[in-house]
Amino acid sequence: MNRKLQNAVRGQLAAGDVWGGVAAMLVALPSAIAFGLAIYGALGREYLVLGVVAGMVGAAVLGVVAAALGGAPGLVTAPCAPAAAVLGALALELTEQNGYEPATVVVMLGWVGFLAGLMQILFGGLGAGKVIKYIPYPVVSGYLTGVGIYIFLSQLPKFAGVAGAKGMMEVLGNPQRWSWPAIVVGVATILGMVCAKRVTRKVPGAIVGLAAGMLMYGLLALVLPELRIFGAGNSLIIGPLFEGGEGVSAEWKTRWSQLGEVRLGQWRELLMPALTLAVLLSIDTLKTCVVMDTLTRRRHDSNRELMGQGTANALSALAGGLPGAGTMGATLVNLNSGGRSRMSGVCTGVAAVAAVLILRNAVGWIPIAALAGILMVVACRMMDWSSFHLLRQRSTVLDFAVIGAVAVVAQFNLIAATGAGLGLAMLLFIREQMRGTVIRRKIHGHQISSKQYRLPAEKECLLQYGHLTTVCELQGSLFFGNTDRLFTELEADLKMSRRVILDFRRVQSVDFTAAHMLEQMAVTLAERGGQLAFSGVPEHLPTGQDLRMYLAQVGVVGPAHPVELFDSLDAALEWAENAILAEQKLLAAGHEPPLELPEIELLREFEQDQTLGVFSQCVEQRTCTPGEVIFRQGQEGDELFLIRQGLVRITLPLEGGREHVLATFGRGNFFGEVAFLDRGTRSATAVSAAPTQLYVISRRKFDELSRAHPVLGVKLFARLARGLAIRLRYTDAELRALKEA
Repeated sequence: MNRKLQNAVRGQLAAGDVWGGVAAMLVALPSAIAFGLAIYGALGREYLVLGVVAGMVGAAVLGVVAAALGGAPGLVTAPCAPAAAVLGALALELTEQNGYEPATVVVMLGWVGFLAGLMQILFGGLGAGKVIKYIPYPVVSGYLTGVGIYIFLSQLPKFAGVAGAKGMMEVLGNPQRWSWPAIVVGVATILGMVCAKRVTRKVPGAIVGLAAGMLMYGLLALVLPELRIFGAGNSLIIGPLFEGGEGVSAEWKTRWSQLGEVRLGQWRELLMPALTLAVLLSIDTLKTCVVMDTLTRRRHDSNRELMGQGTANALSALAGGLPGAGTMGATLVNLNSGGRSRMSGVCTGVAAVAAVLILRNAVGWIPIAALAGILMVVACRMMDWSSFHLLRQRSTVLDFAVIGAVAVVAQFNLIAATGAGLGLAMLLFIREQMRGTVIRRKIHGHQISSKQYRLPAEKECLLQYGHLTTVCELQGSLFFGNTDRLFTELEADLKMSRRVILDFRRVQSVDFTAAHMLEQMAVTLAERGGQLAFSGVPEHLPTGQDLRMYLAQVGVVGPAHPVELFDSLDAALEWAENAILAEQKLLAAGHEPPLELPEIELLREFEQDQTLGVFSQCVEQRTCTPGEVIFRQGQEGDELFLIRQGLVRITLPLEGGREHVLATFGRGNFFGEVAFLDRGTRSATAVSAAPTQLYVISRRKFDELSRAHPVLGVKLFARLARGLAIRLRYTDAELRALKEA
C-alpha cells in the first residue's frame, strides 16, 4: 500500500513538473525572442533573425543546463531584461562609437556572454554568492529602474514602426514616419498583457498580450494587403527564420569561425561589460531564489546556484544563445502550475526546443511591435515606482537620490552606472556609519567598579573621585567615517577626566585614521597629566587583523607611548581604582603587616563587649602561596575566610579549561560566606593571587562555641548580613547605572 502511495505521489509530482515547465515556457519564450530582437536589432534589420534564434536557443539551453546543475527546485532560467539592456547598449556602443562591423560585434557579444558565465562560476567557487545578496537595495533598485527605462525607450522605434530609428528623439521628432498599424498592434499587446489577469489567471500575461497583438495584426491584414506579405517587403513582422535552410546556419558558421579573431584591445573592451553582466545576472537569480524560498519553504545554495547559472550562460553563448538568469515571472508560473523539482526547469528548456521546432514558421509572423509592447510592459514592471515614497522623509531622501542617480547614469552608459552604483554603495555605508555611534556605552568610575571588593572607606573614596575616570565601550568599525564623531563625543571627557578607558572587546576593525585619532587622544590626556588605557584589545579580528600588533606598528601603543594596555575591562578598572586610592593615600602598598582580629572590618564590634577573645577560640590561621587553590567549586567545606594580607580571586570554571573571574578580595575582606551560611558545597573556586594570610572560621567549631555564647552567633550573622547588604547595594547601583548608560 505504501509503495502504491509513493508511486502515486511521484506521478503527481512528475505531472506537475511537466505542466509547470510548459507553462513557464509560454512566459519565457516570447520574452526571450523579444530580448533577442532588442539586442540584435541595434545592428540592423538583417540581424533580427539572428536575435530571434539567439533568444530561442538561450531559452532552451538555459532552461535545461541551469536546472540540471543549479539545484534550486522550481527555478526557471531564461534570457532576461538586464542581459538585453547590457548587451543592447554594448552593441550600440561598439557599432556607433567604436566603429566595429556588425559581424564583429556579434562575435564580441557572444564572448561577453561566455565571459560572464565564467565569472559567475568563479563567484560561486569563491563563495561570493552570499556577498552578492548584500549589495545595497537602493543600488540594485536604481540599476533595475535604469535598465527598465533604457529598455522602454529603446523599444519606442519598434513600437512606432519607425524603421532604422536609433532613439526616442528621432521617433518623437518625426511623427510622419510613424506606422499606425504598428502602434495599434503594440497598444493591443500592452492592453492584453495588462488586462490578462482580469480575463484568465491560467494563461500567462505575455501569451495573452502576444495573442492580442497577433489577432489585431490579423484583423488589420484583412483591410491592408501589404500586411499579408511574408518577406522582405513587410518590416512590421519578424519574417522568415530559416529561408532556404542556409541563411541562419551560414551565419552561425561565419560567426564562430571569427571567434579567434578578437584582438587584445577588443578583449579589454569586453571585460567590464562581462563583469557588469555577471553581477546583474547573479543578483537577478539570487533575488528570485530568495522569493522562491519563501514560497516553497526551502533554502537554496547560493554558490551552487551561481556555478550552475554560470555554466548555463557559458554553454548558451557557445551555442549562439543569449545569457540569462533565474526569472521571477516564469518561476512563479512554474510553481503555481505544479512545478516543484529541478525537472520542471528542465521541462521548460525541452518545451522551448519543441516550440521552436513546431512553431518555427509561425514565429516569423509575430509582429515586431507586439514584442516591443511586451518588453515595454516588462520594463515598466522593472521600475521601482514605490521608491518615490522615500521622498516623504528626510532620512530616506539620500536613498532616493542613489536610486535616481544610478537610473540616470544608466541611460548614458550602463557600464558607468555600475561604477556609480559601487561608489554610491560605499557612500550609503559611510552614511549609515556616520549616523550611528561606535560608542556602545559610556559610564564613569563612580558608577561602575572592578570585581575587586573594597573596604567601606576605600569604596567611599572611589565614589567621591570616580567621576574623574571615564569608561567607554566601543563597538563596530573605527574608520575615517566615524572618528570625528567619536572624538567629539569624548572631547569633554578628555578635558575633565584623569583617566579614560576604551574597551575594544566589540570592535570589528580599525583603520589608520582611527589609529591616528587614538594617538591624539592619548597626547591630549598626557598634556593634562592624564592617561589613556585600552582594554580587551583582540588579537584576531573577524577580518583576520591582529589589532594589538597593528596598534603597535602604527605607533599608538608601545614602551614609548602613554597608553596602558589591559586584557580585560575589569583589569583596567582595577588599575584606575588603584590610581585613585594611591592619590588619596588609601592604597595598600603590599608590605603592610597582616591585620589582627580587631582590625578586621567584619569583627569591628566584637571588641567593644569583650567577646572577641571568646570568638578567637574558633579561629585558625592559614598561609597561602600565589596560585594556591584555597577551595574548588563543588568541594565540601563550611569555613569562612578573613583576609589578613594578600589577594584572593573567586573564579567560576568554564568548559575548555577556561574560567570567569567573579570577584577579587583584598586585605580586610571576607569570602566563603555562602557555604558557611548554608553548609552546602562551594559555588565557585578561590585562588590566592599573591602571598596571602587568612583567618579561617569553621562553622562546626563556631556552632559549638555559640551554644555557650549565643551572642556570638547573633553578632556574626548580623555583621555578615550587613556586609552582604552593602555589597548588594553597590551592585544594584552599578547595574542601574549600566542600564541607563
